[in-house]
Amino acid sequence: MAAHPTFLERLDAGPMICAEGFLFELERRGYLTAGEFVPEVALEHPEALRALHVDFQRAGSDIVEAFTYNGHREKMRVIGKEDLLEPLNRAALRIAREVADTRPGDLMAGNISNTNIWDPADPAKQREIRGMFEEMVGWALEEGADLIVGETFYFAGEALTALEVAKASGLPVVLTLAPMAMDAMADGPGIVETCQELEQAGADVVGLNCFRGPETMMPWLKQIREAVSCHVGALPVPYRTTAEEPTFFNLSDVRAAVPSPHGRTFPTALDPLYTNRYEIEAFASEAYALGVNYLGVCCGAGPVHIRQVAEAVGLTTEASRYSERMENHFMYGTHDRLPENIAALGSQA
Repeated sequence: MAAHPTFLERLDAGPMICAEGFLFELERRGYLTAGEFVPEVALEHPEALRALHVDFQRAGSDIVEAFTYNGHREKMRVIGKEDLLEPLNRAALRIAREVADTRPGDLMAGNISNTNIWDPADPAKQREIRGMFEEMVGWALEEGADLIVGETFYFAGEALTALEVAKASGLPVVLTLAPMAMDAMADGPGIVETCQELEQAGADVVGLNCFRGPETMMPWLKQIREAVSCHVGALPVPYRTTAEEPTFFNLSDVRAAVPSPHGRTFPTALDPLYTNRYEIEAFASEAYALGVNYLGVCCGAGPVHIRQVAEAVGLTTEASRYSERMENHFMYGTHDRLPENIAALGSQA
């Protein structure tokens, strides 16, 4: 039996889709606490996590990314469950491996991410974080990961540390940044320059994920694509960020009749600020035309967004069986069996 193409061979040949966004989707489904955003679901409701992986897979995700985002030692300390760290990571990795193996050629990714405790001036803290990455990458390697995804880094130093640890595994590495509104990394380096440094340090894919929606990610994506020769990744959030409000942390909603009790739309009152699926499709199509082959959607994503990305780059997914057919809608359709008097109600409905 012929071996499947490797991760990089597939990227060289065309687009690959990677679904992210597990935090928001599982919180909406009632399996995660907003604010904490710790992936305890892997232990408490593995069937729910497995089902979401399957839904994203059917929608077109070629990579099943283990849901270990925020599943690091510091987060587990915050909620008083550090003893569950390794069981949680291994459970998430095994679920992802199981789902990936149901479809020949799909890959499973181990995941490390921002720790939210990086301090550029504290070498001891940096060593602690390196140790956190090393144990998570080690578990991913033992559980059969095909690649490592490092994501949502807003400190350049932390991103480079994550890359160094991930590269030591011998697996391909995707490393994506999540710059905040200051349009630079939080420790000072430029966004594009950090991507160049990551490429030089051995990242197989560099790019951006999370924090920014299509409108405020695309300008940076164009600069990154021009500045690096490796593959580029693009995974926006599906929210209408703007030049005035470039990340979803500070999006305003002046029409909200009942504001969130914590005073921000992020993370639980962002619903009215969603992009629609066609905006995500347009973003994916533009990114792909730039030469961006590693595509997905981050926090806020549902399977419909992943399907839209896949179809935007010419792929047909299992879920494409249920892509819209508005020609058969009872009031807005064009099918010759639809009564004219009902269709006439469309302008009044």
